[in-house]
Amino acid sequence: MNILILNGPNLNRLGRREPGIYGHQTMDECMEALRARYAGHTLQYFQSNSEGALIDRLYQADDEGTDGIVFNAGAYTHTSVSLHDAIRAIGVPVIEVHISNVHTREPFRHHSFISPACRGVICGFGMDSYRLAVEALIEAERA
Repeated sequence: MNILILNGPNLNRLGRREPGIYGHQTMDECMEALRARYAGHTLQYFQSNSEGALIDRLYQADDEGTDGIVFNAGAYTHTSVSLHDAIRAIGVPVIEVHISNVHTREPFRHHSFISPACRGVICGFGMDSYRLAVEALIEAERA
């Protein structure tokens, strides 16, 4: 499978940003572990702090024939109708992920605009949320 890991705003600071919430692992370390574990699959990575760039990358993934997307939209999760619409507009299954359990955090984080457009949601398992989402996409493909 060809899977895109897509990260939104502030996630370029993983490993340094609020380690009590997000841990100490960087996204580079996470991607290295994922690529080693799923060596038979292609795992691409893209991160942007810009909503428009994320929308463009969703459309690009669809045009390229990407098989699945693991998407941590960061704070855009709770604000972006545009990302919801872009996910609905593509034919690629998207798994929404969050490192922290957003339901135990501030009330504004309890609502996701993108969840209704996604195949599923994984949150609260730290950086392992990415692995669980990749696994879900691979298993769905096998079914």
